[in-house]
Amino acid sequence: MRLVPWLPVVQRVRAFGVFGLTLILLLSSRAASTMAPAPEAAASETRGLWVVRTSLSSPDRIAAMVRAAERGGFNTILVQVRGRGDAYYRSAIEPRSADLDGQPAAFDPLALTLDLAHRAGIRVHAWVAVNLVASSVTIPQSANHVVNRHPEWLMVPAPLAKSLHGVRPTSPAYKDALARWTRGEADQVEGLYLSPVSVEAREYTLGVVKDLVSKNAIDGIHFDYVRYPGPAFDYSAGSLAAFRAKQSPTTAAAERQRLDRLARTDPAAWPTALPQAWESFRRDQLTTLVHALAGMVRSVRPRIAISAAVVPRSEEARTRRLQDWPRWAAAGDLDAVCPMAYVTDEHEFGGLVTRARAAAGRVPIWAGIGAFRIPVADAVRQIRAAREAGAGGVVIFSYDSVTGSTALSAGYLEELRPALVGRTP
Repeated sequence: MRLVPWLPVVQRVRAFGVFGLTLILLLSSRAASTMAPAPEAAASETRGLWVVRTSLSSPDRIAAMVRAAERGGFNTILVQVRGRGDAYYRSAIEPRSADLDGQPAAFDPLALTLDLAHRAGIRVHAWVAVNLVASSVTIPQSANHVVNRHPEWLMVPAPLAKSLHGVRPTSPAYKDALARWTRGEADQVEGLYLSPVSVEAREYTLGVVKDLVSKNAIDGIHFDYVRYPGPAFDYSAGSLAAFRAKQSPTTAAAERQRLDRLARTDPAAWPTALPQAWESFRRDQLTTLVHALAGMVRSVRPRIAISAAVVPRSEEARTRRLQDWPRWAAAGDLDAVCPMAYVTDEHEFGGLVTRARAAAGRVPIWAGIGAFRIPVADAVRQIRAAREAGAGGVVIFSYDSVTGSTALSAGYLEELRPALVGRTP
């Protein structure tokens, strides 16, 4: 179905203000619950488009985005509705994004996206940043934000383990130190992360996703930043205590006493003494979170697709990001794996997708293409390379990067259409 007949929606939003928007979104929610496209058959191809949260900040932007996705031949959009521990939907748990402050309270970006996309025959997957919950540049102001409510759940890098030892997480100095260190490592660490080691933090994340999934007629849930920032994380007091508790029963009494003495001045004494066990422990905690998320999602909305954006080289993902995604796939926790193969060389891209395809086993691969780095002609070649490597689809990153003021081509998405729709209708 063409999107054109629904363009007046945005005009009516302007005309009727909050009341009109409320009515439209109520109707949209009812329509979305009954008109959502059925999940794709296993043999069909996913033609996906990642949409960053900035494109969900107004009805106009949402309408333009859906129209562009339709014209480009995409059948799936992955919209970032949880960016940094905030919500671009009606959340009972997390604060509404500050980016929406200028919009009426009735404006629900996800509800409007669902309505417009479903009427255009496009599936909508809710893209969720799982562990990354805040920028290190601007600490969230809302008192209800998880960073302010539970700073003790934040990951701590090894270089800060000693200096933060004994500092109360509720002290402003604690968050300030984390933010300052992270800003200095901005080329490697994207912001502040929740720790998957904390049982309480895991339960919180499960609650956020359950609230999202249960209230919205989404076609899929897409997990991003479901990883550690790097091998130097997480050395928070809670994580170190959990590791000690795990290892203590199998550690000889004399060694246990020695490590406990060392830990009085060196909080990382146990991980330093048991590096392999420490690596496995942290990786297992993340896997536990993924398994719990998958189980919860399927219990609430069994038919939606569960996918994750992952580091494409599986061994690098496993050792440096502690992200054992082949294990998640083998366990049946994912319905699709999206390796972020953001390289410019066609042959390197093909190799990454081929190896990821093998590591994923029976689970389909949706190859992530870094369109923000390459011209249209190269993106077309990567689409073909992904198909040759046996991918079950492609996902373009991102709508925002190829349609903004610094776009590589004014008609980037429309120029991709022949390559996208040339194989699967």
